[in-house]
Order: sequence, then structure tokens, then C-alpha cells
Amino acid sequence: MDNIREIMEWYVEAGVDTLLEEHPIDRFSETPPPPRQKPEQPTGHSPAERLAQKDENKPRPVPAAKTPATIPDGAAVDMAREIAARANTLEELREAMAGFEGCNLKRTAKSMVFSDGNPQAKIMIIGNASDRDEDIQGMPFVNRTGQLLDRMLAAIDLSREDTYLTNVIPWCPPGNRAPTPQETEICRPFIERHIELVKPDVVLLLGILPSKTLLKNNDGIMKLRGNWIEIATAKTAVKALPTLHPAYLLKQPAHKRLVWQDLLNFKQSIDN
Repeated sequence: MDNIREIMEWYVEAGVDTLLEEHPIDRFSETPPPPRQKPEQPTGHSPAERLAQKDENKPRPVPAAKTPATIPDGAAVDMAREIAARANTLEELREAMAGFEGCNLKRTAKSMVFSDGNPQAKIMIIGNASDRDEDIQGMPFVNRTGQLLDRMLAAIDLSREDTYLTNVIPWCPPGNRAPTPQETEICRPFIERHIELVKPDVVLLLGILPSKTLLKNNDGIMKLRGNWIEIATAKTAVKALPTLHPAYLLKQPAHKRLVWQDLLNFKQSIDN
């Protein structure tokens, strides 16, 4: 009885002071209710219902598999090297690069930026990765960057007709981001073969990317600029002068004086 009294007092303290039924109910002895019946499905005798049933029986189309993005790896570098080596002319190299599927940058670029200028020139100018403006027009060094380069060349009595221009990366990275080391290595065989086919006497390297890639040197551009260094490929060797890229000068015009020194150095070399 004491236990029952304690239980009742606990119920009162908890606020349970009203019975729901007059008599206790043994829930364990109750018969469970019958399972709920599903509503009958329509017979589909009306034209609309028959059409709906017919559509439900049709096989659903399987979505087409997406082409996986190319992941830069050693196999892609070997493929690029093999394809580039087989090109015996600039046109063959252009076609080989256009058909190359081993670089993921090609999938997001609008166009391949191959070259501009005179392919017979003895002066070759190599820039960074293609940017958005170049991607749209399909040419290297366009718009404000190209206009500044034209003035730089004119300052040492040169023009585009006296030079051959290209980029170390022919496809614009998404969002104008910097290319990854793997992407750069995939494109290296193409730019090296490009140099071998043009056979320039000298190369002007504009920016850090072509300087590091072709000179195989990890020094910064401020340390590399103004120093003649040899580009060595499998079939040729040519002297090159690194300097600042025109796009950089548009953001840092105070450094134009450094480029002017490099251009005078460059002109003295080609005049001798």
C-alpha cells in the first residue's frame, strides 16, 4: 500500500490529477485494429486515364554520361611530347595541338591561341598563358596589352611584322587563373617544338611563366629579367632574354623603366 500511495503522490506532484476513464483498461488484451486498406486504383477507362497509364509504362530515358574532365598526368605529357615531335611544320603543329585532348584547359577555352606576326622572323616573343581577351580573339597580345607591346617594340625600331609572337600556354585557364604545374608540363612539348620549327636567332620572354618553363629556372622574374639565358630543347639551343610582361606593366607602370633597360639590352644584341 505504501508503494501505491507513493505512486499516487508522485502523479499529483507531476500534475496528473484527473482520470480519463471510469475503469482501468488492459491495453495488452485489446484486439489490434485491422490493417488500413489502400484505396482502389482507378481503372483507367477514360481517355485521360488510359493515356496516363500508357506514359507510365514507357521506359524512362537514361541520361547521357558526361565526358570526364581530363586530369593532367604523366601519360598526357608523354602523349603531348610524341604528338609535338611528329609535327614537321608550323601548320602541322597547329593541327596537332587543335586535335590534342590531353589538356583540361582546352575544354573550357573558347579558342586555341597559336601565334601572330611573321613566322619567318628571327625574333620570337613568348608570353604567359592566354588570357580572356586573347581567348575571344584567338590571337596573342591583343587589346591594351597588345597596344603596349606594340609601343615597346616601336621604341627599339621593331613591329609585329619583324617578330613572331606566341604564348607558352595556348589555352586560357578558367577565370584567367594561373595554370597548374601539371598543365604547364603538358604544354611544354608544344612550345619547345614551336621554337624548333621557327628557328629564331633570339627569344624575348615576357613574364614569369615562359621564363621559368623554358629556362627551367625557379628564380623570380625580377632576378631573371635582363639576363641572357639559353633555351635548350631536344633539337636546338637559342639565347633568350626574360623581361616583364606588358600586362604586368599596366598594373605597375613604375617598372616600365626596368623593361626599357631590358629592351635596350635586347636591341644591342640583335644589332650586333
